[in-house]
Amino acid sequence: MPPVGIDEIRAARRVLEGVSRVTPVVESRALSELCAGPVLLKCENLQRTGSFKIRGGYHRISRLDAAERARGVVAASAGNHAQGVALAAQLLGIHATVFMPERAAIPKVGATRGYGAEVHLVGETIEGSIAAAVEHAERTGAVFVHPFDHADVIAGQGTVGLEIIEQVPEAATVLVCTGGGGLLGGIAAAVKGVRPDVRVVGVQAAGAAAWPASLEAGEPRALERMRTIADGIAVGRPGDVTFAQVSAVVDDIVTVDDDALSRALLLCLERQKMLVEPAGAAAVAALMERPDRFATPAVAVLSGGNIDPLVLLHLIQNGMAAASRYLSLRVRVADLPGALAQLLVLVGSLGANVVDVAHSRVTEALPLGQVEVALAMETRGREHRTAILAALRGAGHAVLDVAAGEGAG
Repeated sequence: MPPVGIDEIRAARRVLEGVSRVTPVVESRALSELCAGPVLLKCENLQRTGSFKIRGGYHRISRLDAAERARGVVAASAGNHAQGVALAAQLLGIHATVFMPERAAIPKVGATRGYGAEVHLVGETIEGSIAAAVEHAERTGAVFVHPFDHADVIAGQGTVGLEIIEQVPEAATVLVCTGGGGLLGGIAAAVKGVRPDVRVVGVQAAGAAAWPASLEAGEPRALERMRTIADGIAVGRPGDVTFAQVSAVVDDIVTVDDDALSRALLLCLERQKMLVEPAGAAAVAALMERPDRFATPAVAVLSGGNIDPLVLLHLIQNGMAAASRYLSLRVRVADLPGALAQLLVLVGSLGANVVDVAHSRVTEALPLGQVEVALAMETRGREHRTAILAALRGAGHAVLDVAAGEGAG
């Protein structure tokens, strides 16, 4: 039996009434067409604090006794859990201290402080912040609120699953982004407590995928390194409690790379008008990568929408490149009057929109009598990109360092 079942989740829902929102479910026409069946999005990016974390954080803190509340709470997070704990503590009148990585997104740090928490920036990764939070708890007596590895947190997150099964009773598959496993384990327990036949799938970032090896080994295994744009699910080791939970109730774990996450974020923004962070787009990325793998109706959980605007700009560009809609390259042309103008006329005649151009005569590898032009342009897709590259080469230009995997000429 898993540590948390549907009874605990139903009890958590009663605690959360009037605190967390019942977030909407909307159909995605683009994903439904791609997957040849209904695909719906559970919009936890529209939850209070911008993610599902208020559910588990509030439920955990609400169950503290008077003595524990008097000592306050402490948490560690890259952003979403920090905001959830900060707001939960504010609502319950409890002092909260939060440790965040030194490079945590400025908007997330500001929002956490805005909810009244005392914030300390410690460590390069979340592991360093967790160590600092645990030390603070031992030194001061504050209660450490773990971001995922506690039964009360899992039960709170599981209320998302109760809403899903009520909003989409005909669901065949539910896809959930996965870091530590609290949201995944909670949703799976709730969904299967009502509909055992529904398939629940966790989605991890390939650059921080601790779950596949851990499940294969039969115990939590730590990653030696992590690298992903999805900081919200970059967890190096499953928790002991969440491992028992996920092992008991989840059907499968799949992974997606950063390019897929960027494409998914872009689709949510363009087609759904939904601002979603990379971690929050993981379930959508899985559907886009393998549209034939998951039975429909499918529900993808958009777990959060908190993202630094500068990071968002970078991810939009990366997503456009991954979708063959953004082309960056270097071209060598003759060092003659009008050569640059001719190149730009050619690009314009092909229907590409140049967004940046740099002209250089001095590089170590540049042959005499040539100049190098760096171009960044918007394109209409893979076929358009291929046509542009063919036209440039056909005009006698040497094309170098093409972004997004195109070969150099």
